[in-house]
Amino acid sequence: MTGEGALSLEPTVVAVILAMAAATVLTKVGGLWLLSRFDVSDRLEAGLSVLPGAIVIALLGPELAAGGPAEWGAGGVVLLVMWRTENILLALVSGVVSVVAFRAVV
Repeated sequence: MTGEGALSLEPTVVAVILAMAAATVLTKVGGLWLLSRFDVSDRLEAGLSVLPGAIVIALLGPELAAGGPAEWGAGGVVLLVMWRTENILLALVSGVVSVVAFRAVV
């Protein structure tokens, strides 16, 4: 930074962030619009309802498998929170906080 301040952003960075946000919104809205055009079976609806959890497991599973005691402890916390609350967001947040705390201790 050459004297512009810590909070200044490059126009290119802002444009890329806005383009990514627009792409995200368009894919979500487009998917919902497309799905509303078809009759959805109960089986497909059940599959779509568990998709976010499956994506999280697919992304975090290899990290957990390669991790150490801190990651396994945080994984246990996530399972406990998910079992008690059935809230994916709360389970993920508790997992992140737990892994940071466990890494500080271990």
